[in-house]
Amino acid sequence: MDSNLLNPTPIPAMPRIGDNAPVFEAETTQGHINFPADYAGKWVILFSHPADFTPVCTTEFMTFATMEQEFQNLNCQLVGLSIDSIYSHIAWLRTIKEKIAFRDMKNVEVTFPLIDDIRMEVAMKYGMIQPNESNTKAVRAVFFIDPVGKIRAIIYYPLSTGRNFEELKRVLIALQTADAFGVATPADWKPGDDVIVPPAGSCGVAKERMQGKDEQVYCVDWFFCMKPLEKEKIDTLFVRKNEIVLN
Repeated sequence: MDSNLLNPTPIPAMPRIGDNAPVFEAETTQGHINFPADYAGKWVILFSHPADFTPVCTTEFMTFATMEQEFQNLNCQLVGLSIDSIYSHIAWLRTIKEKIAFRDMKNVEVTFPLIDDIRMEVAMKYGMIQPNESNTKAVRAVFFIDPVGKIRAIIYYPLSTGRNFEELKRVLIALQTADAFGVATPADWKPGDDVIVPPAGSCGVAKERMQGKDEQVYCVDWFFCMKPLEKEKIDTLFVRKNEIVLN
């Protein structure tokens, strides 16, 4: 019997929310990167796609490229990955720009880095290879990494399902809002909606909230309090040359 079957190569543990982003160096369509050190001080969305020259991935890259400035305005760098070579990436991105139209998008140029991961080294570190889905293609993983290099949110999609890019942007803004204002965001929250005030650490503080001592806070019950947070206050996070300001 093949010894490899008796002692299969262990699959690295998948990184989790709150972990430091696994470190790697790689060649990309925009040159060599040292990740995440090269992006210190910025948020990063690191995402994988199954393969170049595939239709769902093409629509996703066109959408990401079209929205790139919106993410940059949120102090966020996009970094893509698939287990294809740099030459495949370049040819595919050229094809997208020269030949592909999707919805109202055409002549789309992708200028964010796309990682060459032909040996699957980065994909394995980040749990992007999921054998029950495919052992030769990366699933559609999305990692939100904060300015100090910690993983703050993870979303996985199967090969067949394209991502919702407005939701990716919403998650990014929600994370930044929670950090800046010490709040949580309710279901379907969008900037300008009321936010959740974290539960008080003592019954006395909770009682004060229920009795209206904080004029902005209103409570449904002792554990469930909310307050307004104007969109204009959130927008102030992205002044000063699009760098996030936490105050």
